[in-house]
Amino acid sequence: MEYSKDLSIVISLFNEEESLPELVRWIETVMKQEGYKYEIIMVDDGSRDGSWDIIKGLSAANPAIRGISFRRNYGKSAALFHGFKAAEGRVVVTMDADLQDSPEEIPEMYRMIIEDGYDIVSGWKKQRFDNKLTKNLPSKLYNWTARKITGIKLHDMNCGLKAYRNEVVKNIEVYGEMHRYIPYLAKNAGFGKITEKPVQHQKRKYGKSKFGLERFVNGFLDLISLWFLSTFGKKPMHFFGFTGILMFLTGGIMAIWIIAEKLIQQGNGMTFRPVTEQPLFYLALLAVILGFQLFLAGFICEMISRNSQDRNHYNIKEEI
Repeated sequence: MEYSKDLSIVISLFNEEESLPELVRWIETVMKQEGYKYEIIMVDDGSRDGSWDIIKGLSAANPAIRGISFRRNYGKSAALFHGFKAAEGRVVVTMDADLQDSPEEIPEMYRMIIEDGYDIVSGWKKQRFDNKLTKNLPSKLYNWTARKITGIKLHDMNCGLKAYRNEVVKNIEVYGEMHRYIPYLAKNAGFGKITEKPVQHQKRKYGKSKFGLERFVNGFLDLISLWFLSTFGKKPMHFFGFTGILMFLTGGIMAIWIIAEKLIQQGNGMTFRPVTEQPLFYLALLAVILGFQLFLAGFICEMISRNSQDRNHYNIKEEI
């Protein structure tokens, strides 16, 4: 496939008016040194400062700069979705607008995609200048969990600086808060050649970090949701049906055991507790009911899945 540009640099931003001119100058310097045909796609995620006016001025001075402005703040995933949709470069690079990602890393990441054949090259900020307690420690915990669940050996999955083969971003859908897990989305879409590259991490020069406890917690919840959907999305009965049958059988065996024990004791003239006075009997009934409901839920989900428009949607690499 022919591409009109070598590079598309997608930058999502929110209230970054101070850093934009300096960032663009830095990118332009690197692009001129390497001789790339490039475009910079800046997606303003509903900024309330003068970011959009800055982008319009930069675009007027350099036709390679394109801008997209949202009416309100939708989140980074929405910004990347539209940035990917607009990208025309052979390689698509994402980076943040806060000057903590260095454009000087782009040429080597581009080479790794084109020459080494990787689908994704993710940045790894080995030396960070963030607060160790409030950001570095949660980040390490998050990345350890992500590696275990996704099976992708990246030390910094949430790093904003990444390079993608164009066909990768055109074959995945980034939604909600799933921008954190683009490598996992790509892996599920069949793009498994994923690696990482140590990159420089700069101290934040302007503004303040938007990272907080809410994003940290939401990151774990999104990871669990994505894992569940990718594993059982097209075969929900495998989860709900198995869990339902297991609970139904467990509850049934417990109930039969309690009733049989009572009948044996009664038949031998022994002292026995009435079945209805045993809490375990009610737990057994609850397990039977929940198991039956889970099985029905799996059956309904299976029917919905079979009627989904995406039930036969598969990514084809090549045809001859």
